[in-house]
Amino acid sequence: MAEELRQRITRGEFSPGQRLSEQTLSDSLGISRNTLREVFRMLTKDGLVKHSPNRGVFVAIPSIASIIDIYRVRRLIECQALGQAYPRHPAKKKMREAVETALRCRADSDWLGAGTANMAFHMAIVELADSERLNLLFAQVLAELRLAFGLLQDPEFLHAPYVDMNINILALAESGEFARAAAALNDYLVHSERIVLAVYARHISDSGWGI
Repeated sequence: MAEELRQRITRGEFSPGQRLSEQTLSDSLGISRNTLREVFRMLTKDGLVKHSPNRGVFVAIPSIASIIDIYRVRRLIECQALGQAYPRHPAKKKMREAVETALRCRADSDWLGAGTANMAFHMAIVELADSERLNLLFAQVLAELRLAFGLLQDPEFLHAPYVDMNINILALAESGEFARAAAALNDYLVHSERIVLAVYARHISDSGWGI
């Protein structure tokens, strides 16, 4: 059940700082409140939710330090996985499916959907490494990243530029130019980190969020 809730966070179904109702979630997940509290403990350990005494459980609000760390981990894992990929790896098909989904979402102005497709694209990149441990680690990173994205409250500004960037990376990978694809991905991640941090810093100043 912890994985189900993590996936819902990754899909953007919860907002950072949102209070989580035990009754509503236990009903929707079909589990007891005691089981849900154990799920909350697991997700608290992962940094996805936060327990506030006498107030309840809330979706975590990422700090600037955690966002910087998320992007550091992404560059280490994703760029190496892509740069050393096996040319016929089946995860390349998942990359293409994610790009095609993002294009459909863009045509419909479904920017939250485009964001979810973007997550799937980067998860597929990590799967190129053929490491279940990395897959599990990266799934947690993506959930934390979605929370950071949720703070920005402008999904079109956030996701629109990366649809075409993903298309370029996919084209290089499908041509077998993995070193160039990895270099393009590194540039992409540096750009994305700068945008997220700049916009987040402005929101912190405007809203008084703590870091």
